[in-house]
Amino acid sequence: MSYMAQRVAGFGTTIFTEMTALANQHQAINLGQGFPDFAAPDFIKKAAVAAIEADVNQYAPANGRPALRQAIAQKTGTFYGIEANPDTEITILHGATEAIFATILGLVNPGDEVIVFEPFYDSYVPAIQMAGGIPRFYTLRPPEWQIDAAELATLFNANTKLIIINTPHNPTGKRFTQAELGQIAQLCQQHDVLAMTDEVYEHLVFDGKQHHTLANLPGMAERTVMISSLGKTFSVTGWKVGWTIAPPEITKAIFRAHQFMTFCGAAPLQEAAVTAVSQPTSFYTELTDFYARKRDFLLDALNSAGLTPIVPSGTYFVMVDISHLGFANDVAFCRYLTTEVGVAAIPPSAFYHNPADGAGLARFAFCKEEKTLAEAAKRLQRLKTG
Repeated sequence: MSYMAQRVAGFGTTIFTEMTALANQHQAINLGQGFPDFAAPDFIKKAAVAAIEADVNQYAPANGRPALRQAIAQKTGTFYGIEANPDTEITILHGATEAIFATILGLVNPGDEVIVFEPFYDSYVPAIQMAGGIPRFYTLRPPEWQIDAAELATLFNANTKLIIINTPHNPTGKRFTQAELGQIAQLCQQHDVLAMTDEVYEHLVFDGKQHHTLANLPGMAERTVMISSLGKTFSVTGWKVGWTIAPPEITKAIFRAHQFMTFCGAAPLQEAAVTAVSQPTSFYTELTDFYARKRDFLLDALNSAGLTPIVPSGTYFVMVDISHLGFANDVAFCRYLTTEVGVAAIPPSAFYHNPADGAGLARFAFCKEEKTLAEAAKRLQRLKTG
């Protein structure tokens, strides 16, 4: 007899867990999982210590500490001109992952359809399925990852409840353009569909381009849930401080799911987050430059090793075309790369409902120290003689 509930029986272990374990076993440089191997900024660490020493150690309010909600509202106004009410439109959750899960559980009924762009972040589909929803997939194709409005329109119907937009997009590095967001906005309003925008890489956009948010488009503020977090921008992925910004009625739905999932996150980390999101705009400019240099270093290393990178417009990931290398699929390539070359990457077929669509690709992360990237570049040269 199996005691495991059917709702989770088919999920298995995430590809991140599998590849990180393989990397550890073979002492490979881990360019797979997207976490920095360098220290977080001193100002945020000192703020956390100060909060703990000031005895900010009891439960935070279920919707988040007021100072953090106010700071997020101010930041959102500064960057996007969006006036969010910190009391009725902002919820602090246990990372963007809980924000995604609470949003889907709070909005999606059994039988509702949810449109997902693939390759997708791996928590989207399980969250939809556990809510009883039905995922409908739009496949982004390399190397441009562009959206065809007519093709996308075929996915909308009377059962469509929600569309998920991740921009900048993990794992492709795509930045959704203003025109693409406009097409999505038109379809959402035409079919009365809600939108969830996962924008955790909002400050990692390169080459002088700009991040656009769907909530800014006419008619979309009242039907969009904006999600972001502290982890990627401030190199504290282990803190798990995320948030949603949504109209009051939608916020109420998210909160009702959240209150029975985690109730609240860590109070001192929320207090330290106030310092983080209150940084001057110069911090974000320097952050972009910092990651652009790492991106360019990895692109050069991949090209030098005979690989074919697809230049990302955002995030801290690079997708590589491996279709010409003779491997059976991306899993075989990434296992070979980890065990024989000593560099771990992620096989992105795990991010497609049809794994064959990702079989000719591999994903590398560049959120690593210079010495880590340099050692990876050195090892990747083994591909020329492998």
